[in-house]
Amino acid sequence: MEIIRHEVDKDADPAALVYTFGGAEPVRSLRPGTIVSTWTADCYGGRVRRAQDLATEVTDTRFINPQTGPFHIEGAEPGDTIAVHFCSITPSVDWGVSTTMPLFGALTQTPFTAMLHDPLPERTWIYDLDVAERLVRYHALDSDLTVDLPMDPMHGTVGVAPALGEVRSSLTPGSWGGNMDTPEMRAGTTCYLGVNVPGALLSLGDGHARQGEGETCGVAVETAMDTVFAVELIKGIATPWPRLEDDRFIMSTGSTRPLEDAFRISHADLVHWIAGGLGLSAMDAYQLVSQTALTPVANVCDENYTVVGKVLKDHLPGFEAYGGTHHRLRSLARAAGV
Repeated sequence: MEIIRHEVDKDADPAALVYTFGGAEPVRSLRPGTIVSTWTADCYGGRVRRAQDLATEVTDTRFINPQTGPFHIEGAEPGDTIAVHFCSITPSVDWGVSTTMPLFGALTQTPFTAMLHDPLPERTWIYDLDVAERLVRYHALDSDLTVDLPMDPMHGTVGVAPALGEVRSSLTPGSWGGNMDTPEMRAGTTCYLGVNVPGALLSLGDGHARQGEGETCGVAVETAMDTVFAVELIKGIATPWPRLEDDRFIMSTGSTRPLEDAFRISHADLVHWIAGGLGLSAMDAYQLVSQTALTPVANVCDENYTVVGKVLKDHLPGFEAYGGTHHRLRSLARAAGV
């Protein structure tokens, strides 16, 4: 199996990059069953590199999370689903960055949570990345503490063009995917996205060397990524909200405000998905999900919050998601040596 290399100009002016889902012309057409190797810029387009760099001074913070893409998926039409399997996600540089920014994050005032007091101070942390040892090294700013953390690379943004011709910021998650910021979007995971426009227009970016659940301060360990993914088309099956699958779990996402409604979306989608897959009534599936689901919170900082509901496949005898698409893509990746 040939791996297609999609080159990205790493030295391009960040202002010329794509910061939306929808509203951009495709950069390439992909046939279903294709494996793609590409690169994504970090959320700041490489402009925040030192502890002295403040994001609000060196970037226009309305334009964060540049995307690689969009990719036109041949044959994809509204009502279909595309499957994106992440074969590998690897930092392409030896550093990552995290920050606090005014009016952004879960533990400070924001435009949605308006307060009269001053926002938290803006700071920048630079992390050392050791890909060989799979380590992310944290350095405290106000003391000499350092901590080695396990590397767990993932993509914060994966999505397609929204319906009805909408153009949505790459800072916002929703039914089209987007800035879901879930650590579950790691290598070995397949993401299922409902198609809203011809060709789907798949984009990805916002690489994180690691991120805690909730992305509490609003910014993970942001870094540029070398990523290999495989894409498949599932005809005639709609996917209302982004779903994920790995070797152990099926997962449904919900993205909205307030947080409890994001929870409800993810769990309601799990109920419907499992009911259809196991031939259960909605009430029986509701009971099964209630006793088996885990619920990691992906982010509580973006314009919409994201919650993930997940159930072990061991609890779902006979369940096969999308006709075994995840396992076929895993096999395709292994055959290609990725």
